[in-house]
Amino acid sequence: MLLRMRSASRLAHACSFSHHAGPSAATPPRRSTCCCACACLRQARHVAEGGRWPRSGSGSGWVAMAVLAANPNNPVVFFDVSIGGQEIGRMKVELFADVVPKTAENFRQFCTGEFRKDGVPIGYKGSTFHRVIKDFMIQGGDFVNGDGTGVASIYRGPFADENFKLRHSAPGLLSMANSGPSTNGCQFFITCSKCDWLDGKHVVFGKIVDGLLVMRKIEVVTGPSLPITVAAPVFSCRPYLCCWHVYRSF
Repeated sequence: MLLRMRSASRLAHACSFSHHAGPSAATPPRRSTCCCACACLRQARHVAEGGRWPRSGSGSGWVAMAVLAANPNNPVVFFDVSIGGQEIGRMKVELFADVVPKTAENFRQFCTGEFRKDGVPIGYKGSTFHRVIKDFMIQGGDFVNGDGTGVASIYRGPFADENFKLRHSAPGLLSMANSGPSTNGCQFFITCSKCDWLDGKHVVFGKIVDGLLVMRKIEVVTGPSLPITVAAPVFSCRPYLCCWHVYRSF
């Protein structure tokens, strides 16, 4: 059961799992002044008519990520998402290999299936988003246990925080989930709003360059687990199941 928290105190309490990897919401997330989906549609229409995405501080409530990748040499991956057996769309993600190459490569290999254990590819395909908190973040990547306790990396164990050069400054950023300093593995989360209290604690390594509306659709879903039916084999019956593929490699 994934619950949507309705108060800052309940939200902070729900995010204080010491044995689970993930970001803390000790500081209440900032809420948008309007419907996020409606805001995204308005921004997309504005851009289509020749306008620009709003910059931070423009008063829009949240900032849409740039449509084009900032660095054409960075790898870009995509994943298709289904909710309750219904495909809701695709998110394309640029990985910041130019800033955090070790962290980006860990994520990339789990997306492409290049990393193998006993000759068998392991990674994100068929995994779930196991933790969703509206106006804060969506968390996934635990293909080990599926509940936020699993740890795996292409480096054969938890690896150190590479650097904190990038900040949690907007929605649509990918950052490493952890259970403390230098405990990075396979889990990650996507910000649904600006989360500056996480700066210096979690490593930002990518951003959504296409598909923010898909992220918003995931963010607002709550309720009991639903059966999943997708083209890929079903490994888990949870509300969110991802099919990961490579979009562009090095």
